[in-house]
Amino acid sequence: MGEHTAPGRRLHELGWSTDRSAAFAAHAAAGLVPGRVVSTGGETTAATEEGLTEVVVQRRFQRETTSRVDLPATGDWLALEPRSADPPTAALREVLPRTSAFVRTRVSDGRPQVLAANVDVAFLVTGLDHDLNLRRLERYLVLALDGGVTPVVVLNKVDIAIDLERAVADVHAIAAGTRVVVTSATEGTGIDELLSFVPPRSTACLLGSSGAGKSTITNAILGEQRQVVRTLREDDSKGRHTTTRRELFALPAGGHLIDTPGLRTVGVLDGAEALEASFGEIEALARECRFSDCGHGSEPGCAVRSALEAGTLSADRYASHQKLEAERRSVQVRSDERARREADRQLGRFYRRSQKAAEHLKRGDT
Repeated sequence: MGEHTAPGRRLHELGWSTDRSAAFAAHAAAGLVPGRVVSTGGETTAATEEGLTEVVVQRRFQRETTSRVDLPATGDWLALEPRSADPPTAALREVLPRTSAFVRTRVSDGRPQVLAANVDVAFLVTGLDHDLNLRRLERYLVLALDGGVTPVVVLNKVDIAIDLERAVADVHAIAAGTRVVVTSATEGTGIDELLSFVPPRSTACLLGSSGAGKSTITNAILGEQRQVVRTLREDDSKGRHTTTRRELFALPAGGHLIDTPGLRTVGVLDGAEALEASFGEIEALARECRFSDCGHGSEPGCAVRSALEAGTLSADRYASHQKLEAERRSVQVRSDERARREADRQLGRFYRRSQKAAEHLKRGDT
């Protein structure tokens, strides 16, 4: 276990606030202590007022959760019951309400997965080499907005950029109003600008595909080699997942940074408002269509189709919007079905418990 947060670090330096303290009063009265998750993957570790402690997630807690998003994620604040001082361990009693969360849908099973919690800004990292993928970047932007996280696009590897001017213009075209920072983690270019987004007691997270340079950026921001960096394949700039855990690191100036493993796929959630905000120009065109329920196909007076035919709306951009919208609707349907099944299971457990209680009472009567 690496040193993420120095033992004894005061909670307010981790981002603990007076509002959180007030909301925690009942837990404190019950003898629980607050802690923030600093790493997940294999075991969960949290930083408390007393230092680092291993978090034990008991079976009862897991059974009572209705979704994986209810389990601890890096950046979460927890209510913990101390169990042992040597080694330090504590039982999880509650995941405290999140102010924000970067959540994706796993393409493998359609289930939501929290990548980072209580994050103020998300650095969406893409390389200025073969890694630049506008469609993937659109997905990151939708997820950031859906989770209440401020996105900052980081165009890394400017030292080997293939066409910097075009890349910057393309990103601005799909991320209007979003800050874009050009960096070279190996040379230190743009690192100070990234640090300006992470003042004391705030938290940033790094997201991007494997090989985008997240680990190198982490090391540059921390000012030391904390994350392993592997050489990429020269033909396509791809690399293996260097980071295998989600970890929260304390920055020299007082902020915190969460590094995450590279993501091969990024599924979207049921975030209609975030999708609308990310594709504002398409939504604006749709409002100009003659019919409010226009499907943008053969309907007369379709402003979207007119823009596509005139070339003022990119066909790739529109196709990406349609694909994400289809995924969003699919996630909504699957989510509703899972909720129904979970409600049925809970009702079944209630009936079984009631039946057992009735049997016990009957035996007691006789």
